[in-house]
Amino acid sequence: MPHSVAEQQDIGIHPAVRLPAGTHVGRVRLAVSNLEQSIRFYSQVIGLAVLEQTENFAQLGPHGSTQNLLELEQLPGVQPITDSKRLGLYHTAFLLPTRKALGSFVRHLHQLRIPFGAGDHIYSEAIYLTDPDGLEVEVYADRDHSSWRVEGHELLSATNAVRINELVALADDHWTGAPLGTKIGHVHMFVGELDKAKAFYHSALGMDIMTWRFPGALFVSADGYHHHIGLNVWAAGSPPASETDARLLFWELAFTNRDEILHTAERMQKAGYFQGKTPHGAPSFTDPWGIQVALVLA
Repeated sequence: MPHSVAEQQDIGIHPAVRLPAGTHVGRVRLAVSNLEQSIRFYSQVIGLAVLEQTENFAQLGPHGSTQNLLELEQLPGVQPITDSKRLGLYHTAFLLPTRKALGSFVRHLHQLRIPFGAGDHIYSEAIYLTDPDGLEVEVYADRDHSSWRVEGHELLSATNAVRINELVALADDHWTGAPLGTKIGHVHMFVGELDKAKAFYHSALGMDIMTWRFPGALFVSADGYHHHIGLNVWAAGSPPASETDARLLFWELAFTNRDEILHTAERMQKAGYFQGKTPHGAPSFTDPWGIQVALVLA
């Protein structure tokens, strides 16, 4: 019989060494085919503010903040993904601070006449769109933690219908963009094998597996969140994203303590993963499908 999170504290499958409390997803950098086109989508549709822009690069974040959530880099030869899926990024997920904000976002999409998908995942309500390069984007709001449902030690997830009319009824009359408090809540990946994904993200990196019976997927996180990373094999057999594909260049795992970064890097190296670095100089590791995670100080 499912019960609430409030009734059970020991949730998930824990690795030998867990990531510390407060660890979360930081910024995400995407390779895009046309910077101006991508900026229009992420600013006018998703609602992010442009913080900085050069000829081939832009940083975006929530309105009223200097927080950099998303970096867009136009790289030579990059083309949109139009024919089939690629292993790598499934979607970048922007977490809005309230359900009311999500309602305002939905009303904004209606006003722009932009089609979207939707899913009620029990712990969250999510809206799905596709950017100009064929990369998916999620915009979502979490339900109160006390309403999340647990069966055994597993956090339950589903893809149920969203009550769109109920959301829109909560909305402010005017959407003014992604509000203060918006952040990247999670990143979801297409991977080739769940066992290899588990070895990288759970055993080596140190994330808890929160949900494991959702068909073809694992959902992993730090600090009791429903998921910071989604991993699925729904595109297994597809090629990994190449240098000519629009793609995820890296995502950041943000720590509150520099020593924990060093400990995590050492653990990853002992597990056999090569340490590289991002353009920002942060230590990074690449999973079996070319997905790069950078370890940074929040």
